[in-house]
Amino acid sequence: MDLIIDGFREALRLLAHNQRDVYEITLRSLYVSGTATAISLVLGVMAGAALAFGRFRGRLILLALVNTGMGLPPVVVGLVVAILLWRSGPLGDLGWIYTPRAMIIAQAIIATPVITGFTAASLASLPPKLRLQVYALGASRLQMLWILLREVRLPLLAAVMAGFGAAISEVGASVMVGGNIAGDTRVLTGAILLEQSRGEFGAALALGIILLTMMVAVNVLFTWVQFGARRDRWSEGAPGERRDIAWPR
Repeated sequence: MDLIIDGFREALRLLAHNQRDVYEITLRSLYVSGTATAISLVLGVMAGAALAFGRFRGRLILLALVNTGMGLPPVVVGLVVAILLWRSGPLGDLGWIYTPRAMIIAQAIIATPVITGFTAASLASLPPKLRLQVYALGASRLQMLWILLREVRLPLLAAVMAGFGAAISEVGASVMVGGNIAGDTRVLTGAILLEQSRGEFGAALALGIILLTMMVAVNVLFTWVQFGARRDRWSEGAPGERRDIAWPR
């Protein structure tokens, strides 16, 4: 118990005096994981829509691979990305190994199956006749997808939260491809691992508290947006009622 109390005190001291570059590390964590989540959202929505609406050979196999990828071991992802980006690897000429770009790639690979699985399940749960009704109103394929995504915006926000949580809490792949370099690629999870390996449990716990607080703050924001979207949906009318469709411009 004393160690936990000391950890909270150490966290306040680190924040008050910006020791161990805690602000820089925290902002870098948000940048890397936020960028990875944004990339995963774009890829995951496109892939999820294709899996939900497509009827092609091998679809069930791809769905099984996506579900497997939701529990993909981060160290395996880090190993594969490191091999690809290594100086003698296929993408070695890019010079991305031990850079934030490599960390973004690794975290995006980890988060994309999560968002893809949520998106595919959400879109597949919609009434099958809904797409036909939207097409009957003269919508293009892009407009149809936009309208259906608006219908499942609450599960999509949950997918974003899950993807961001998977990205920012990951440590193995980030350290393998980023190197945990001070002032360049060190993020909160890597800093926690470093302090623990040094036996500095107080500093490690303090950084862990900062990481948890940041994750809670981000998820509270997403939850607030989610409940706002839910209120908007209720105000649109009960299911089955006719309501105007907002077309994308």
